[in-house]
Amino acid sequence: MKMLRHLVFLFLICFGNILYSQSNNNVVQEVQVQSKKLRKAVDDKDPSAQADSYYNIGETFFNNGNFSKSEEYFTKAKTIYEQLNDKSNIEKVSRKLAQSQEKQNKITPAISNYSRAAEVNYSSRAKAVNSNDAARLSSSSPELKAEAIQSNIDLSRKEDEKEELATSYSQMADVYIQQKDIPKAEENLNNAYKLSKEQAPQQALEINQKLTDFYVGNKNYDKAIEAKKNVLKEDFVKSNSQEEVEQIQELADIYIKKNDPGEAVDLLKKSYSLAIEKGHTMEAQKSVKKLDSLYNVSDNTDASVKLYRDFLGKLPDLVAKDRSLVDNKILEDTEQRIVQLEKERELKDELIRKKNVFNYGLIGALIVLSGLIIFIFLTLRKVQIKNKKIALQSLRREMNPHFIFNSLNSVNHFIATNNELEANQYLTKFSKLMRGVMENSTEDFIPFQQELDLLQNYLALEKTRFADKFDYEINVDENLSMQSLQVPGMLIQPFLENAVWHGLRYREDKGFLKLSFEKNDQRLKITIEDDGIGIEESKKQKTQHQKAREGRGMKNTLERIKLLNDLYHQDIQCKVTDKKDGPGVLVEINYELMSYK
Repeated sequence: MKMLRHLVFLFLICFGNILYSQSNNNVVQEVQVQSKKLRKAVDDKDPSAQADSYYNIGETFFNNGNFSKSEEYFTKAKTIYEQLNDKSNIEKVSRKLAQSQEKQNKITPAISNYSRAAEVNYSSRAKAVNSNDAARLSSSSPELKAEAIQSNIDLSRKEDEKEELATSYSQMADVYIQQKDIPKAEENLNNAYKLSKEQAPQQALEINQKLTDFYVGNKNYDKAIEAKKNVLKEDFVKSNSQEEVEQIQELADIYIKKNDPGEAVDLLKKSYSLAIEKGHTMEAQKSVKKLDSLYNVSDNTDASVKLYRDFLGKLPDLVAKDRSLVDNKILEDTEQRIVQLEKERELKDELIRKKNVFNYGLIGALIVLSGLIIFIFLTLRKVQIKNKKIALQSLRREMNPHFIFNSLNSVNHFIATNNELEANQYLTKFSKLMRGVMENSTEDFIPFQQELDLLQNYLALEKTRFADKFDYEINVDENLSMQSLQVPGMLIQPFLENAVWHGLRYREDKGFLKLSFEKNDQRLKITIEDDGIGIEESKKQKTQHQKAREGRGMKNTLERIKLLNDLYHQDIQCKVTDKKDGPGVLVEINYELMSYK
């Protein structure tokens, strides 16, 4: 007899990895469908669709009573919904996750998830229901538990949520069981069963089991048997042969506890026959074990040996016919593919993350490099501008000694000719001119009126020395603003000096110098016209010493024009030519008007 038992158990162990759990074919099909959707969602990089697939798989396991699996997939769905901040789905999945954990008696995480669902506050009803469930699990007081449950019952009735209402009745029954209030516990369990069998068969089976356990615990075996027989009449049991076998076995257990082994044996034989007929290997094995226990009690060894031989003989065909074995294998493979898919997704995410880190690092390096290049460029530009300003300032200040030297020569001339009065008058005018020159020597541009005053003073000085050589005239366009217009300081003076010293003073008779300022559109046109000996004739009259010396005044002025154009984006144009209609030189300078408010 023991050898037969060992052979049966050895055979079952060979299939133990497959027979660990038996699933409904609908579960397998739904998981496969969601697995395909999950693959597409991953390929499409659609996290919301990924979360939806995880949620649907979790709900499939939950409805089939596999709460540990449902918790696993609900957790995955919640993680993604939290990342997306999808409040409606966070609320939904948090509640389902809490219910899965509560079914497994994981009270602390269940409270946390009920609280999270309430915290999201997507709808006022859901907030109240989840808050009540969190309070129910957190409280040790039966009264507070009953108050929270009653609040949910009222809410479910108002919204006609029958499944939730059935759950609340079942929870209320637990409170009355704890308080040993048998009539109210029985009433709530019956209410829960009636509601759930219409909406949620799996929940109805759980409540029926709780009801029969309640009756058995109170030694009320007849009511327990009646409750179990009632559930065996339900369509959702009769249409599921595996569930029917399990319910018959549970009914047999009640008869065993009632000490009615005869009825129990009949029921177990029925469950064994049905299991063999429908191809439920594990259920058949459970029936054999229970029958064997009863036969041992009555020392009916022959019946036990006959049972084991029958089972062992039918076992190969039974296993071959058992659809649950195939379903389990498919389910196992499907879950493996989901795990592999998650690994692939994590690998892709990691590769994308590393690629992004590299790209961001490269972009950052390019930005830093670009910033460094721009900084160097701007620094060099500032240095260049500074150098040009220094050069411009140097050229501007260089004009002062040149101008002073020429003026002192004039003073020397007056002294040499014993003309002390003229020398004093000249020095007085010269000191005023030099004060004006020195006051404006630090600025690149000065008001037009100041420049005009300097030029008038300078020509007056030169007229004092060369009174018999030339007369002069200054014309200013009345459209020019004398105060707001800005002009380069001491830019015109070298041209006037050239006109006097190299042109007019060599005339035998008195010449004429004309200085004009004219506004032409948005440009200032300056004309210096003399009737001296001209450029070519002036070159001929230079001594060898003068020819060897380079004309520093004009060169300095032209360098200043170039620097002013570079620094201030001016377009100062200067043209010096001999007059075509007679002796003399024509100087034309024009540039864009600059004005300060």
